[in-house]
Amino acid sequence: MNADEIQFRADNYTYIQQIKKGQYLYEVGRFSEAVQIWLQVKPNLDQSYQALVYSYLALAEQNLGQTKLAETYIQRGLSLIKTAHNQFIYAQILNHYGEVLYRQGKLEMAVEIWQQAQNIYERLGDKSGELGTQINQARALQGLGMYRRARNLLESLSISWQKQPVSSLQIDGLISLGNILRLTGSFKTAQINLEQALVLAQKSHDIQRQLLALFNLGNLAADQQEFARAIDYYQQILDSPEQNANPELKLSTQVKLLGLLIKTQAYNQVKEIIPPLQTQLQQQPLTQTIVYIQIELGRYLARLKQLIPAVETLTQAAKNARIIGNPRAESYALGELGKIYEQNRQWSEAKKLTQQALNLVSATTAPEIAYEWEWQMGRLSNYTGAKAEAIIHYRQALTILRSLRQDLAVISSDIQFSFRDRVEPVYRQFVDLLLTPSIPTSQANLLEARQTIEDLQIAELTNFFRQACVDDQPRNINQIDTNAAVIYPIILSDRLEVILSLPGKPLSHYATFIPQPQIEQDIQTMRQSLRRTSFLQERQAIAEKIYTWLIQPIIPQIKQSQIKTLVFVLDGSLRNIPVSALFDGKQYLIENYQIALALATPKGKIAPSGQRFNSPPLSQYQSKVLLAGLSQSNRGFTSLPGVKTEIEKIYNLFRNTQPRRTIQTLLDQEFTTQALTQKISNQSYNIIHLATHGQFSSQAENNFILTNDGKLDISTLDQIISQRQLSDPSSLQLLVLSACQTAQGDNRATLGLAGVTVRSGADSTLASLWTINDESTPLFMVQFYEQLLTPGVSKAEALRQAQLYLLQHTQYNHPYFWASFILIGS
Repeated sequence: MNADEIQFRADNYTYIQQIKKGQYLYEVGRFSEAVQIWLQVKPNLDQSYQALVYSYLALAEQNLGQTKLAETYIQRGLSLIKTAHNQFIYAQILNHYGEVLYRQGKLEMAVEIWQQAQNIYERLGDKSGELGTQINQARALQGLGMYRRARNLLESLSISWQKQPVSSLQIDGLISLGNILRLTGSFKTAQINLEQALVLAQKSHDIQRQLLALFNLGNLAADQQEFARAIDYYQQILDSPEQNANPELKLSTQVKLLGLLIKTQAYNQVKEIIPPLQTQLQQQPLTQTIVYIQIELGRYLARLKQLIPAVETLTQAAKNARIIGNPRAESYALGELGKIYEQNRQWSEAKKLTQQALNLVSATTAPEIAYEWEWQMGRLSNYTGAKAEAIIHYRQALTILRSLRQDLAVISSDIQFSFRDRVEPVYRQFVDLLLTPSIPTSQANLLEARQTIEDLQIAELTNFFRQACVDDQPRNINQIDTNAAVIYPIILSDRLEVILSLPGKPLSHYATFIPQPQIEQDIQTMRQSLRRTSFLQERQAIAEKIYTWLIQPIIPQIKQSQIKTLVFVLDGSLRNIPVSALFDGKQYLIENYQIALALATPKGKIAPSGQRFNSPPLSQYQSKVLLAGLSQSNRGFTSLPGVKTEIEKIYNLFRNTQPRRTIQTLLDQEFTTQALTQKISNQSYNIIHLATHGQFSSQAENNFILTNDGKLDISTLDQIISQRQLSDPSSLQLLVLSACQTAQGDNRATLGLAGVTVRSGADSTLASLWTINDESTPLFMVQFYEQLLTPGVSKAEALRQAQLYLLQHTQYNHPYFWASFILIGS
């Protein structure tokens, strides 16, 4: 090697070190300094490396808000590399181009460019490069609101990055996966991934990724309502030395902390945070992140009723988004501005801003944004008396929401919000419009209102489980049971509306005008009145009051139609009360009618318009039965001595009836998760009866039943049941959850029960709204099964007869003993 070659290699090494120094400055947010270094080193490089540096310059200039310059640099880089024929650097430049597009809000184009880069890396056999571009694609999919696709992609990639040596790529993958798991409600798994990312970043002495992992852990804790822990994570970032922390990350942390302090009403601390945050935002280079921080700050200022600062902040955010060429961010800012004018009753300006926001996005390119502005336009049109126009906008908003059903876990990619605040009201307000009291209601409006109620319940269940249900082909209940009425109550802001569907007749509706808070309070009063120590007059008075809302107006119609079964598609907190215990002044509802609950879902078992499968009575063929229970105290839960009696009596009942049935039992020590899994995987049961402690609440991940070896979460139970042998033509007709309970006062708890029915594939689920009595339950269950095994008796009638049996029992006639049992599904 001659002296010239040695000098060339030494110079080349120095230049590459300079490029890497620029990369470090870029990562910590010192974009201008990175630009200066890259500009200095660029003339000394060969054509391939010059092209690469142009792509780095494009990234930095995009972050500095210089969109046109960024585009110029990336195109120069692409032109140079095409003549240099260096495929490896070409793939790198494409990867950087995708990032530039991502930061401009052009997410669909970013995905396409990253896919091109992935294809080149794949041809070159570069696993790390291929993996990195796929992680980037998942980020863009998340930004597009495609959470399911993003999660599926990252979960499939996790196998690949686990095989790689510890690297920044692996840490990035873990953080991305942890974030999407958080957004889709898998909090425990999200925690595991984010903590692993933090440990690896600490071992690698990667300060930037340590702080990013802490930021995401803080967001996760906040989503779990663990505010003190969230604040601790955020504070670790804010306390980090300035030279180690990306200033954008610190600002993002400050605005997240501000949101938590507002939520916890720590207003003194809020006042301390806002002024320095505003100052620091003005001092930062203009980037996409800064724009979104401004938008979030503007929303918080509006919530604090600081309207002038809120308008100024959002106006600046819209202007900045326009400068950096990000129409999605501009749409967010303008839409939020419109919302402030809406709250201030300045309808004209609000509509103008909202229309501008809507013009920047579309239902195809940004559905998760477009639906919100369609909804906002619907509200504004309604406020100004343009009801026909309002209906058009609401209808379009709901059409977009239906298209997003797979990804309803979270709807917004940049500014998080709750389902109850930003999705549920769209459905209720549309029903309110369709059933406007002052206008005669057409059949078309009634049909659309009913469809909207059903769609709301589908959306609720999808959101509850953070995944869509599997479709099936159901039949309408009127084709199966000509003696059934379907009752759809829906709670609106000023009234309770009820839609009635009778076999072979047009829909009808009726309303009770009571403010929503009073409706909710009366429902809660009825729930409380069903405690064991309540007085007769106390519980019957409130039960009669709610009876007058739901049932009394339709008594003539259901008598005329000779209705025997009432199917309720209950809404909101109405799911917390047993409709069987409604009282007409003389009798309970269960004394006159069979009662079943339905929750509208795409699955046929509990499906729209009261649709359900017509499964044959159990008495018609040889049933296969699995009885499992836990009678002993376990893990802090009290013993249930009645469970052993319950299992034994049901076993003897099935054993002594014809035709002969296959019966398996798992009791106490035998009742483990592994044993249950093994039994179900080896046999397709028609009845699965689980008598044990269990809980259903608004958090799907906290729902469980107790086995001898611990808590079996409901998602796992669903998987165990649904994976039973599909070759067996018989179906799971009945799942019984005896001794389980739903959380008192929790409007969404019964969604867990409905979800078990849908996701497990069970035709019906029999469960309880509250902790049932250990002595009366065996009597109830034996009576239920005796009736069920009687030829011609349906599940609803079997439930009714079992409830009447306890009602007529002198010791157990209090509704506490019999009313809690509910039948969901067929």
